[in-house]
Amino acid sequence: MDSIDITVLRSLRDWRAAGHRALLATVIKTWGSSPRPVGAMMALRDDGLTVGSISGGCIEDDLISRYATAQSVAAMSSQTTELVKYGVSADEAYRFGLPCGGTLELLLEFNPEPDALNTLVQRLESGLLMRRTVSCADGSVVLEPTDTAQPLHFDGEHLTSTLGPEYRMLLIGAGILAEYLSTMAVFNGFAVTVCDPRTEYVKVWSVSGVQIVTEMPDDAVVTFRPDQRSCIVALSHDPKLDDLALLEALHSPAFYVGAIGSLRNAASRRERMMTHFNETNASLARLHSPVGIHIGSKTPAEIAVSVMAEIIAVKNGIRPTTKAESPAAQDAACQSD
Repeated sequence: MDSIDITVLRSLRDWRAAGHRALLATVIKTWGSSPRPVGAMMALRDDGLTVGSISGGCIEDDLISRYATAQSVAAMSSQTTELVKYGVSADEAYRFGLPCGGTLELLLEFNPEPDALNTLVQRLESGLLMRRTVSCADGSVVLEPTDTAQPLHFDGEHLTSTLGPEYRMLLIGAGILAEYLSTMAVFNGFAVTVCDPRTEYVKVWSVSGVQIVTEMPDDAVVTFRPDQRSCIVALSHDPKLDDLALLEALHSPAFYVGAIGSLRNAASRRERMMTHFNETNASLARLHSPVGIHIGSKTPAEIAVSVMAEIIAVKNGIRPTTKAESPAAQDAACQSD
């Protein structure tokens, strides 16, 4: 589930709860090249306000002109669902900005039921994986928890999609690097929590939209309840804070666990964990340390870019080249002992 999708669903829920007519557009099929993948969503309000994306902009503009003008708003009241296809001809593909003759098909859901939307959003926010099935006949929706993510499926009568919880990030340490990294993470759709029991750091925190907790980091990891859409990064440079949090994180389902530091710092950490906490090379294999990819980082902002890039790569199933594989570059990087 793209991070923008839960934003789309939240906005649609709020619009419907406030009494607005609105529609949900979902890409259900593509042929050739298309700007957005199958499953991409956009919500359109009756006054033309949109959230999300299903193309480079031209299809969004067409939907606004068709369904959010004074003459066409009534269509949102008289229909439940509609199938719409764009790019059938080369001329239309060019008109709507679909590259290489691409074609896409959308399912439009008019005025989804607000209580069902609220239930869906609440369950996603609580970390559940949900299967949502829409009937094209009457627009009715069935929601079911599931343990397995399945590709979107459309059989001509029902659209079934698996919607996963949003990606989450837990940062240990509330220093300047955490501020830069959390800013980038929020921008990339992560829900960010920052843990630091040191009040002198927490009281000067300046990034909005981030949850701050002050319990001990290992307790924070347990409370955070990491899942397969979670990442945990230790940034405090204090072994008393970082090590215990990392030990909890490494034995969790988190898709990424990382720690700041130089090669020497990383080697010392591994030795401590193996000597005092019975960890092994196998159990520490998941630890990304030194954290981030090699981009010649020199400043906290640049290091944050490096770390965020590595997290996104791992999330997307790409094995990045890390600083640990480039000792000369790592010695020059600004990840102090």
